[in-house]
Amino acid sequence: MTVSRSLLFVACVALGLAGMDGARAEPELRLSETISTPAAVGAAGVPALPPSTKYDPAFNLSASDYRIGTEDLLDVQVFGVDTLSRTVRVNSLGSVSLPLIGAIAVGGLTAQEAEKLIAAKLADKYLQDPQVGVFIKEYTNQRVTIEGAVEKPGIYPMRGQTTLLRALALAGGQGRMSDMQEVMIFRRESGGARVGQPYDVEKIRRGELDDPIVMNDDVVVVNRSAARAALRDSLFRDFIDTINPFSPFAH
Repeated sequence: MTVSRSLLFVACVALGLAGMDGARAEPELRLSETISTPAAVGAAGVPALPPSTKYDPAFNLSASDYRIGTEDLLDVQVFGVDTLSRTVRVNSLGSVSLPLIGAIAVGGLTAQEAEKLIAAKLADKYLQDPQVGVFIKEYTNQRVTIEGAVEKPGIYPMRGQTTLLRALALAGGQGRMSDMQEVMIFRRESGGARVGQPYDVEKIRRGELDDPIVMNDDVVVVNRSAARAALRDSLFRDFIDTINPFSPFAH
């Protein structure tokens, strides 16, 4: 009987270790650049993050905040005047060419600012109270790096307006033991360093917080939940203690 229980114990341990080895290892963020966070790093190496409600406004971008870049493809519509509507690509100088008004610089503007600028040019000589719409159809040469506890970490191209939830969907969604209450977006400052900002994805999913825009070259990191990992390890140890014939807790 003792031999049978010993064999069962060895088999269960082997299966448990195989399952742990077979699970995809969660990659860690490893960047050569200097990375800073809004608060100091704790003793365990985990950033001491500020409350999730205190976001840096620079990170709280919505679709209306996106700045037009070179090679973006724009759909410019002049309502009621179809002959003036065009789909145009922004050139290397940040300009597009439109009927009547010719070349106009839209690089660095939001879509709403571009609408006002084009409407003002048309109203200056050609139309009375023109209604202009600018829609960004393609975001060219844009990418986001998604790391940590997601199903498919990697570098992904962004072909359209991309929010944090959409970026996570590109990576297959959250992975094992993920902590969705402190998902980090690291963004490069003008000085070259990356600054991190935490987001509570659970609140974003519930509509309690806006879904922030992910910008070109951002790094999104989904950290593992230390509490969930500890619980898993504790349950595994309890199970081993229960079936281990040499354990004082074995029945």
